Amino acid sequence: MDETSSHERTYQQYRQAGMAQTAGFGKRPALLIVDFCLGMTSSESPLGADMSVAIEATAELQTLCRQKGFLVVYTTVQYSKGCKDGGAFVRKIPALRLFEIGNGAWGEIDPRLPPREDEPVVNKRFASAFAGTNLASLLTAEQVDTVIVTGCTTSGCVRASALDALQNGFLVVVPREAVADRAQGPHEANLFDLNAKYADVISLADTLAYLTSLKGLEV
Repeated sequence: MDETSSHERTYQQYRQAGMAQTAGFGKRPALLIVDFCLGMTSSESPLGADMSVAIEATAELQTLCRQKGFLVVYTTVQYSKGCKDGGAFVRKIPALRLFEIGNGAWGEIDPRLPPREDEPVVNKRFASAFAGTNLASLLTAEQVDTVIVTGCTTSGCVRASALDALQNGFLVVVPREAVADRAQGPHEANLFDLNAKYADVISLADTLAYLTSLKGLEV
């Protein structure tokens, strides 16, 4: 049995057990762009990988959300001198010291996805965009009911952010083409698990169609 058949069989087992259902969409989404900063997307960074396809897909979502007046939020990473505010996370992944303040422009959002002045950039220090940040209150204040999670990495900060979005009461959508990882195995495994338990993992085309179907807000 090939890997595709094995995944399909597991998926059907999940469905029969009452898992891997579709939660659907709300009426007031926000786009969350997780860690598409230079430290993750530049070939010159030790943490970087080629995420061009996912960045291009995210740019399409960014454009449409702006046209509709929906909130777009970015996350990046920056630690104080010495990285003590990274706690055990930095101890586990010493490469994160790349994001120590004063160590260059690695925390800047990739120029292919430039934030507007009115779009929040949330500085996070751990995997989840919600851990120790004001993201949940920001989304609640904007009456958001659905979080569209894009960014990197699928197996790390995307997964953690999607899980916490669900646990904070939001519907979660992960457009498959708009998330990226350093390796295909962890990427596919985590998309499978996210779709089984925490989010609706759907195509970019279906996500764009959903956004297009909404009335939008006053811009």
